[in-house]
Amino acid sequence: MKRFFITITFMLSLLMAYGQTKTSGVIVRDTVHVFKLYPTKNMWTFIKLNTTNGQMWQVHFTVNEDGRRVEHILSLTRQAEGKDAVCGRFELYPTDNMYNFILLDQIDGRTWQVQWSFNYHNRGLIPINEELE
Repeated sequence: MKRFFITITFMLSLLMAYGQTKTSGVIVRDTVHVFKLYPTKNMWTFIKLNTTNGQMWQVHFTVNEDGRRVEHILSLTRQAEGKDAVCGRFELYPTDNMYNFILLDQIDGRTWQVQWSFNYHNRGLIPINEELE
């Protein structure tokens, strides 16, 4: 009986070891999803980001028939073009201010303040520059 349990344990450990896979340590980016939606603290508003070039839209939805469903432009400026525009390059990070996010270029580290608003004049993208010493 003892030999039976040892044999079973050995076989199970071989199966578990065989099921392990080695990785190269390289992070593989998702190359399928160009666009990503980010929730704001307003339940009716999202920010749509083109993760390849940094373009953004403010997306509003409603559950009422008479409500407005609309996308407003936040920024059509391409922060990366051509071969530099790769999926997942840009990412949005929320701040404590519900109307502001930080846009990060994950390749070169550039950052921008993203501000959404119901008022056209209060929307936009502002570069965050390094402080000069």
